[in-house]
Amino acid sequence: MSENKKRILEMLEAGKITSAEALELLSAMEKDGEKEKATNPGRKIRYLRVQVDPPHGSAGEGAGKVNIRVPVTLIKAGMKLTSLMPESAASQVEDALKEKGLNINFKNIKDADVEDIIEALRELEVDVDSKDGKVRVFAE
Repeated sequence: MSENKKRILEMLEAGKITSAEALELLSAMEKDGEKEKATNPGRKIRYLRVQVDPPHGSAGEGAGKVNIRVPVTLIKAGMKLTSLMPESAASQVEDALKEKGLNINFKNIKDADVEDIIEALRELEVDVDSKDGKVRVFAE
């Protein structure tokens, strides 16, 4: 379930909106989703691509080109495997990620969350072009 749908249901539960208003909001969200599908029909994300090009004219040690293509199925499987991690290992990983600014609780990750994350990759595109080279991250 999307975050927006959860908010609408929470507002309904709290009595901030009526059931008719909630239905209207949910209906509007569905129409927006249909428009998105129409503009991007059937594009299934299969890979997360990372490309790194060295600066033009650079040669020698450390000046290599990087081209990585990670299958989305591998990302999904990795996220699902977190449920098999022992509690102590999961908490150590979560603590290390928190130190880096990522607040992730592996025990709360659901299949629907994984699908939402993968779907969010559809819009991902990172391009960094600097004197040190070019980095590009995108879904394909």
